[in-house]
Amino acid sequence: MADKGLDNLVKLNSSSLITSVVSGMNDRSREIFRLVVDAYVETGEPVGSRTLSRRLGMDLSPATIRNVMADLEDMGLLFARHTSAGRLPTDMGLRLYVNGLLEHGNLSKDEQARIKMQCAAGGKSLPQLLEETTGMLSGLSQCAGLVFAPKLSEPLKHIEFVSLGPGRALVVLISDSGTVENRVVDLPLGLPPSALVEASNYLSARLIGRTLEEAIVEIGIELQEHQLLLDELSRKVVELGLASWAQDMNGNPGGALIVRGQAQLLEDINALEDLERVRHLFSALEKKESLVRLLELTKTAEGVQIFIGAENELFAQAGCSVVMAPYKNSRQQVVGAIGVIGPTRIDYARIIPMVDYTAKILGRMIG
Repeated sequence: MADKGLDNLVKLNSSSLITSVVSGMNDRSREIFRLVVDAYVETGEPVGSRTLSRRLGMDLSPATIRNVMADLEDMGLLFARHTSAGRLPTDMGLRLYVNGLLEHGNLSKDEQARIKMQCAAGGKSLPQLLEETTGMLSGLSQCAGLVFAPKLSEPLKHIEFVSLGPGRALVVLISDSGTVENRVVDLPLGLPPSALVEASNYLSARLIGRTLEEAIVEIGIELQEHQLLLDELSRKVVELGLASWAQDMNGNPGGALIVRGQAQLLEDINALEDLERVRHLFSALEKKESLVRLLELTKTAEGVQIFIGAENELFAQAGCSVVMAPYKNSRQQVVGAIGVIGPTRIDYARIIPMVDYTAKILGRMIG
């Protein structure tokens, strides 16, 4: 992707600037630009002046169209991979298209019914619901699906330490709604099973009915004042278990991140550079910490959020876009985010309303 215009990407998120840029383009420029983007979304290939001349249905010569495209390139909206090649939209151009020119499509009744049916929560745990909904969204969009459920912030009903062998244990937390989170902790070698049982019982007595944050504060005070009625080994287990959870509440991303349908990203590879792009994308998807931070940005915003190419450092090399929307519970509190990730030439007109609709239905099912 060309560098021209990338310095303006953040500014272009301003609706007033987008309005200014769009109003500065005449009807001819807007139509030529729209056709270039439409062709890119459809094929991923550059489009030339002769092709545009045939598609426009206007009495415009290829030379006139080339002049308009040159002006759009000077504005940072188009670029050419090679001097003699056709034009492609820049990330800045795609942002302008999405925010200023795109007309969102409507989901078909079949798509709406499929989303509703997949989100039906009867007999499913919350993790099952999130996984299946993410897989469904991946299939409908032909992109990879993403969902983020933040760390537990609701009352808890169960905690347990499960031995994984010498020196390791799994700490399992279950909320009132059935959300499950777990951590692996390192324990002193030779720790007897009785210490895990005693630690589980101690924490359960203080966690049940409280949020994790509330319980950690209370138990932290007991730790500081040496009021724990536990033997030394069980106390050590409690400290290690709490430390594993408190770490996430001190700035590190927590919660469950689910990615489904990565194979969808391999379906449309036409050149070595496409393969390289997907390789970078797979590498980015493995960086859970950075990806969760991106999804947490979505949680603080209203409606669908779109991150295009170089607008986000995590995906700058991957040449892809992320379309995300927060989902809310019955109290209208944002509890997570769901969406898709794919190449920058995804079908925005179809995928944006699809993600928006899925987030709203998912929120209703969670209740």
